Amino acid sequence: MKKHLTLIAAGILLLANSCNTVQNTNNNNTSQQSTMPENTILGKRWKLIELNGKPVADKVNGKEPYLKLIKQEKDYSYDASGGCNGIGGNLKLSGFKVQFAQGMSTMMACEDMSIEQGLSKALVTADNYTVSKEGDVLSINKGRVAPLARFRAVAE
Repeated sequence: MKKHLTLIAAGILLLANSCNTVQNTNNNNTSQQSTMPENTILGKRWKLIELNGKPVADKVNGKEPYLKLIKQEKDYSYDASGGCNGIGGNLKLSGFKVQFAQGMSTMMACEDMSIEQGLSKALVTADNYTVSKEGDVLSINKGRVAPLARFRAVAE
């Protein structure tokens, strides 16, 4: 009987140790991304550089496409442009999770609306974000698939 209890106890310890190993492995994987707190993405102007895996021109309709994440007293908001209209709304941030609420937009018609429409769709689709180790590239993502949009920090 003592032999069985010893084997059961050893099995439990082995199982508990393997769970810790998996957790540490997962932590090591996430450390490849920046573990910067969310406040490092706030208040910066992020220039749109890639949308759905395709590079974005510096200027669209004569304007620079961008995203700005803003901390207000108790919540967050965003301000963006795809090169035509201003887009803005509420934002939820929790760790690396993000949720952009469908925001308000001006209603101008511009020659090229494809970037703006793609950016609007990417924002409301995104559920998480990553930041490069250097802290200068922000990606918004859906699950673990390729980034929906990538941005580079620029001076205001």
